[in-house]
Amino acid sequence: MTPSQRFLAACRRQPVDRTPVWFMRQAGRIFPEFRALRRQYGFVELMQHPDLCAEITVMPVERLGVDAAILFADIMTPLQPLGVDYRIEPGVGPVVGQPLAAAADLGRLRRFDPREELAPVLETVRLVRRALGDRVPLIGFAGAPFTLACYLIEGRPSREFHRARALMYGDPAFWHGLMERLAETVLDYLRAQVEAGVQAVQLFDSWVGGLGPAAYRRFVLPYSRRVLEGLGDLGVPRIHFGTGNAALLPLMAQAGAEVVGVDWRVDLDRAWEAIGPDKAIQGNLDPAALLAPFDQVEEQARDVLRRAAGRPGHIFNLGHGVLPETPVDHLRRLVELVHRVTERPAEPEPEPVAGA
Repeated sequence: MTPSQRFLAACRRQPVDRTPVWFMRQAGRIFPEFRALRRQYGFVELMQHPDLCAEITVMPVERLGVDAAILFADIMTPLQPLGVDYRIEPGVGPVVGQPLAAAADLGRLRRFDPREELAPVLETVRLVRRALGDRVPLIGFAGAPFTLACYLIEGRPSREFHRARALMYGDPAFWHGLMERLAETVLDYLRAQVEAGVQAVQLFDSWVGGLGPAAYRRFVLPYSRRVLEGLGDLGVPRIHFGTGNAALLPLMAQAGAEVVGVDWRVDLDRAWEAIGPDKAIQGNLDPAALLAPFDQVEEQARDVLRRAAGRPGHIFNLGHGVLPETPVDHLRRLVELVHRVTERPAEPEPEPVAGA
């Protein structure tokens, strides 16, 4: 079984020869070549160079031996053509020039065709597909409506996103109007990525862990579902990932993805019970474990695999993104470890039938 077949089969809960592995944020900051590019280009500027973005996307496939590539981009990428001025500040993250505060601000958001206004991203997809061939599949992605709304209202990363949550409760008409616009934008963007060649998609809801189940069900689930179900006719596996609240997993499983990604704050076997046996699961090694000596990395990884118990549908990943100071060699050895520990014997060839 090739890595390309391995990852896509696991997404569909089909038997695989070994557990597939890839890492969120595997493309970029752990490699010295990427850090050299970032000294030369700002992040938004770098996104205008499909050749460089393609090189960054392919790099972990060649260096780490992972079973899937993920597009090098940012969850904020579709916001600029939407009419949002933002910048990526080192050590801070995305910073929005004029945060949204009231229903009148929704008029600043414009509709756009991602095939035209995000053409460099889609060209990156095409370049990566040509470079990878049939070696491994390419995962596209986007930020989920809730996480994008948090940035647009708060203006920058926050521990709790109090302002966004206050507007969600205090001005539900504004909130639902914003979420409808973002769901439409994210869906169009992901469909354009699939048309350009990505073979799976992941919807990142990085900040959804700040909500309880009732708020998630009312203010978030309908819009995540609109995005994920809106991709259903394209035939590519859909991964839905959030962090920080195991209580939301049963609801996230209802949003329409084949795979639910889980962070390290919940045991993988318990998470799988919560999302149900009809879903594949992705995760969930603590990214900080990779900063420890490798014997500790191995111990933690084996625990994740023990909880997965060899059931079809497990994709090994971290519980969030690779930390910048992670040793590259730890990631390479982790891929080798997961493949070695989970390798299944090949099915024997059927005996020839006498007289055939």
